[in-house]
Amino acid sequence: MKKVLVIVPFPMTEENRDQRREQLKAVTLGPDIAFEFKSVRAAPRNYVSASDMVLAEIGVLEAGLEAQAEGYDAVCVDTMSDSGVAALRSELSIPVIGPGRASVLTALMFGTRFSIIAMWPHWRHFYDKTLSELGLGHACASIRALDVQPDNQGLLAGKEEEMFPALETLARACIEEDGANVILLGSTTMHQAHGYLAERLPVPVINPGPLSYKLAEAALGLRLTHSRAAYPTSPAPKPELVHAMLDAGGALEH
Repeated sequence: MKKVLVIVPFPMTEENRDQRREQLKAVTLGPDIAFEFKSVRAAPRNYVSASDMVLAEIGVLEAGLEAQAEGYDAVCVDTMSDSGVAALRSELSIPVIGPGRASVLTALMFGTRFSIIAMWPHWRHFYDKTLSELGLGHACASIRALDVQPDNQGLLAGKEEEMFPALETLARACIEEDGANVILLGSTTMHQAHGYLAERLPVPVINPGPLSYKLAEAALGLRLTHSRAAYPTSPAPKPELVHAMLDAGGALEH
């Protein structure tokens, strides 16, 4: 049985993590793979500023540092920002999958121009970063967002009647006005809207979290992992320092 660690990028209760686990229902996985969800110990309130992103990187890095030693075969990071993915790849030899880059590259397997729909315009900076790093800004028809601050704990539960149609309207504008032929959900926190949108929109809708799980399964099946030439290890790794930082700051998160 292969075992995959899914790192949830916010501290949260088991009940809140259950809403993240629901993403597993949206994808068909083999019987020989299991996914375990673990929250970071520290995170920004939201991913808005440069300092927020540094804290996000540290939190995800710390949460996954021991994944390989703990017997996990792969790691998925549950945020479209791909926070901590590159850092963990430098520390681990097992596959580390982030949904941000994966969603963009997968969109171009099924279409020629994609749009990203988001809850909040303040997330745009990490979409722009991914597109810039991949050199694929030309393939992005648009990035459109509602002006709704996301709920990183409760997600869209209880807001379906308002949020789902609003996201559909946003996506239709991307298709009809911007020329998108694939839609990307801009956050794994939006996964509850995927089924609703996929049934109503005339183009493929990429659900980033489940995509990352399937890619982890594929990487393991193909015996592939990230290139050490692209993600070199540190000549002087300091995992104890990273853990100590989170130990010292842990009380501030409560």
